[in-house]
Amino acid sequence: MPPFTTNLKNNYSIGQFSAMACPCEILLESSDLSLIEKITAAAYKEAKRIEEKFSRYRNDNIIHRINNANNSTIKVDNETALMLDFANQCYELSEGKFDITSGVLRKIWKFDGSDNIPSQQQVDTIKPNIGWPKVNWQKPNITLPKNMQIDLGGIGKEYAVDSTINILKQFTSESFLVNFGGDIGCPKPRKNNTPWVIGVDDPTHTGENSAGRITLFHGGLATSGDARRYLIKDSIRYSHILDPQTGYPVPNAPRSVSVIANTCLEAGMLSTFAMLQGSHAVEFLEAQDVKFWCIP
Repeated sequence: MPPFTTNLKNNYSIGQFSAMACPCEILLESSDLSLIEKITAAAYKEAKRIEEKFSRYRNDNIIHRINNANNSTIKVDNETALMLDFANQCYELSEGKFDITSGVLRKIWKFDGSDNIPSQQQVDTIKPNIGWPKVNWQKPNITLPKNMQIDLGGIGKEYAVDSTINILKQFTSESFLVNFGGDIGCPKPRKNNTPWVIGVDDPTHTGENSAGRITLFHGGLATSGDARRYLIKDSIRYSHILDPQTGYPVPNAPRSVSVIANTCLEAGMLSTFAMLQGSHAVEFLEAQDVKFWCIP
């Protein structure tokens, strides 16, 4: 049995599988089942390749080698270097709020819907192990101080969407859409220059209600929010979007931010940046001159 399923719906085909801890699907504006099987297989292969290469949960990939080098220098391949360069750019553009070394905060923050808020002492213990400027990154070599880690989870899924689109364009000239757990991209409009229509999840009733619809002609769409990962204590909701400079969730962050950009990677960067702006999210997005949907 293949690790994916395919079926027909109205005038398009759907391929579905699981990867990167989320449901994934390919929508193809064609009723050619052999074609949807071919491109779904290619999409699955690419998604799993990226997951296996960049997941922090494995002990056999480049991320594990970097995180366990104990202050030794690791030489990385070109693709990993590309990711690290982008992470560095994100750090600089966000003025230090987007930091791939902040993943160590997950040791104390468990966003499981409970009221288990870490103590200030726990946060203060972790904070010395956060800070991209402490990492020596001189392409292609990276040296990570002991007890520090990098985590590419904040950009990996969006990168996988863009990479998959580039691969699938080699198989077909038909319009298609790649959806990896809500990170979405498509290379061209549907027939007659019509868009793909995507529902916006209502964070108050996630998975049940739609808060609206977004039309996507081409490019990337990414959403950041706290619908599924949060804590609540004393009637205060804590988003899973953490500020690496404080070690705490960003106060007054929107419930959800969706952004359309040229690529899914760019859309993901901007939606995360907006969440990190807290109550200034809309002001930030308006300054970027991009299409967005913000739910406070």
